[in-house]
Amino acid sequence: MREYYITKNDSGQRLNKFLEKAVPLLSGGMMHKYLRLKRIKVNGKRTEAAYRLCEGDAVQLYLNDSYFEAPREEEAFRRITKPQIRIVYEDENILLADKAPGMVVHADEHGDANTLIAHIQAYLFQSGAWNPEDAASFAPALCNRIDRNTGGIVICAKTAEALRILNERIKDRELEKRYLCVVHGKPVPPDGLIENYLRRDEKRKQVTLHKTRVPGAKTAKTRYRTLASNGKLSLVECELLTGRTHQIRAHMASIGCPLLGDGKYGTNELNRPYHENGQLLYAYSLTFRFEADAGALSYLNGLTFYVKHIPFVEKYFPNAPIR
Repeated sequence: MREYYITKNDSGQRLNKFLEKAVPLLSGGMMHKYLRLKRIKVNGKRTEAAYRLCEGDAVQLYLNDSYFEAPREEEAFRRITKPQIRIVYEDENILLADKAPGMVVHADEHGDANTLIAHIQAYLFQSGAWNPEDAASFAPALCNRIDRNTGGIVICAKTAEALRILNERIKDRELEKRYLCVVHGKPVPPDGLIENYLRRDEKRKQVTLHKTRVPGAKTAKTRYRTLASNGKLSLVECELLTGRTHQIRAHMASIGCPLLGDGKYGTNELNRPYHENGQLLYAYSLTFRFEADAGALSYLNGLTFYVKHIPFVEKYFPNAPIR
């Protein structure tokens, strides 16, 4: 018999969701069978899959050892001795990390385990803020993601409750994200709204823009304003009113101002003189604007967090006003 004691991090979730993570080899069908047979109990009693776990509950599993013998996937954070993260803000519920361009947030198709989430988990583990043995089914998790070559703020939930709240608030678009980018030329007009339809091309790993709705396309809106310009290049702030793949890159290219370093939506001819290895795009600002009850995270409402040092701004527009 295996027994799990429910901590604060695991409380509030359904029993079946807990079991999916705690015993990944247990199929949904077998789980429901063992619930009926009373081989899965909570506090020594038969229960339902939809039962909401409470802190202090004891989950008893009368299952064959084979469900527990298979090795779990390698935990990448344990291989990191010196976590490399830049912290914008941290409290007991969340951590805002400034992701460096070139780092992936999660393991990609190449199996790269040197990821942002692995470094964050290593930092929390080594600092004593997180002990994976205390919460069998929860590990600190990212709430948003940005492209490999884009830098900026990524949100990490340190508790299951924070993760649930942030996922809901992000879905309802109650987090305001602003980006800085360096583009070729000068946008005309200098401030504006770009609105059209965006469709992903999975084979080319690229997006296309359309003036009218076409099959598979979704509405895309970007508000932008020009902060500085030297004639050949401009520093532009973009606010995503929708969150589509490559939205800023495609939108700025659509008005004749592709991002510096962007080989997908720009041209090598324009980029070559500057020797940049990727698009100059940074998620530099995050504001929490909760319209619904945010529970344990209500204290974040109205707060704005910034990245202090953005290399390409300091390189090309060191005197630009960015707040």
